[in-house]
Amino acid sequence: MKKKKVAIFDIDGTIFRSSLLIELVEVLIENKLFDFSARKEYEKEESEWLDRKGDYESYINAVVKVFMKNIRGISYEDFDRAAKIVIERYKNRTYRYTRDLILSLKKKKYFLLAISQSPKGILDSFCERLGFDKVYGRFYELDSSGKFTGKVVNEDLISDKSNIVKRATEKENLTLASSVGVGDTEGDISFLEMVTEPICFNPNSKLYLRAKKKGWKIIVERKDVVYEL
Repeated sequence: MKKKKVAIFDIDGTIFRSSLLIELVEVLIENKLFDFSARKEYEKEESEWLDRKGDYESYINAVVKVFMKNIRGISYEDFDRAAKIVIERYKNRTYRYTRDLILSLKKKKYFLLAISQSPKGILDSFCERLGFDKVYGRFYELDSSGKFTGKVVNEDLISDKSNIVKRATEKENLTLASSVGVGDTEGDISFLEMVTEPICFNPNSKLYLRAKKKGWKIIVERKDVVYEL
């Protein structure tokens, strides 16, 4: 069987113009599934990021801690309702460059693979409407009653995106020849190093420095302008 060409995308900050996890936590607080006081645990990092006094990694890591701490005991049904609110509210909040790139690659018969650190339960809905063929995200354990335990399943696998690429290429009969990869932070370097055409989209400083050293394509979208550095 002929192997399929693959295009690999990060999601948060690469396609979605925010973080699905951040918006999900906000909705969980809004709907009183998480206590309102949970927001105070990442307000400082959020403020420092918005004021450009801190970095995004500190902000998102603080949100992850809040999610992990508070998701335990929440039913999947309540989680799913919150996820659907996020998708309906922000389904069109995507970057033009990556949205158009997805359409172009889809026409060229590329297999579209999404790899993200956001919960898979919200990624599936977001990525489905964009035409992705396979989605990998953080999978949170459920107990026998359908409530979250607070544990991540196969965390070692999802923590290194190159591991996901290796698994997906084997399971889905994919080839990395003529492959495309798009990411925005240093967490995407492991899979960008594997593809034929790595694209660093609105990269943070660590990814930007690696891209300049490696000669990778750097694309920036600002307001209604897309340009290559």
